[in-house]
Amino acid sequence: MKPRLIGKFIKDDLGTTAMEYCLIAALVSVVAVGTLKGMGISLITLFTTVHQSVESGQPT
Repeated sequence: MKPRLIGKFIKDDLGTTAMEYCLIAALVSVVAVGTLKGMGISLITLFTTVHQSVESGQPT
């Protein structure tokens, strides 16, 4: 009985698609976080430069 149950379990691929979608979502999340983190640093630099220009009254 057990070998049949194990064989049936190995052949069952109903949850495979859901797992693949979870892995894709995780990869997209990691890439998005990395991209947004890099953009955040450059945006801080940009707004700091604009702020300093407005305070000094001189264009950059």
